[in-house]
Amino acid sequence: MVSTLKKAFERSGVGLHLGEQTRVRVMPAEPGSGRYFVRVDLPESPKIPATIAAVGETTLSTELQAGTVKVRTVEHLLASLVGCGIDDARIEIDGSELPLLDGSALHWCQAIAASGIVTHSHTAVKPITPREPVWIRDGESFVAALPAPQTRFTYGIDFAYAAIGNQWHSWSPTENFATDIAPARTFGFAEQIEQLQQAGLIKGGNLENALVCSDRGWVNPPLRFTNEPARHKLLDLVGDLSLLGPLPAAHIIAYKASHKLHTQLATKLAEIGHE
Repeated sequence: MVSTLKKAFERSGVGLHLGEQTRVRVMPAEPGSGRYFVRVDLPESPKIPATIAAVGETTLSTELQAGTVKVRTVEHLLASLVGCGIDDARIEIDGSELPLLDGSALHWCQAIAASGIVTHSHTAVKPITPREPVWIRDGESFVAALPAPQTRFTYGIDFAYAAIGNQWHSWSPTENFATDIAPARTFGFAEQIEQLQQAGLIKGGNLENALVCSDRGWVNPPLRFTNEPARHKLLDLVGDLSLLGPLPAAHIIAYKASHKLHTQLATKLAEIGHE
């Protein structure tokens, strides 16, 4: 059995990095077609599959590409779709970056719930099930997939900022993604804003769509969870691993990781799955 949306929905807003306004229309898709993007602003409306083979740049967000056609910052919507049980979705977008909305996946999950879900009797893709631990490590940062009886994600972060410090969160798809993970917002650091903007990043970031932390504490409290940053990193990880199709049947553990490490693990798991 596979699931798709009962009806289409639209959301629009400014993208985090490019700062451009885009409109996204998320639509029901044919059983077995998977999740994929369509650049309706370009000639012939090229399609970009939401698969690990399509991953391009991974600096502070995940970008997918097909040939020269790209779409970036896909992780929040993809996490919402897989977290809410949507296997197949056609995602039309009139630009190259998804809107950040409020910096979380909450609005995407609310839209999915309002749309409704329909199930089709189509053979579902089996999740990748590693028999041995699979690791990707970079210094003290790592992400691993461990054999486990059920899918679980555990994420740890550690920042020098006193307001964040060392945080952990663990979540399983048997728990409610829309209430436990989706509301957690992206976060950044006041001291890095100018440097990142000069590098052509976070042009669309502001105090309405991102949590900002400084040496003196949170610039724009209150937080939605005491460990909101750790939950948001877990959200990103779920979105990145959704590029495998169904989430892996494993315990995924990450510590101080990044989109680069997330997608490297997904690539390695995909190779195992095809052996």
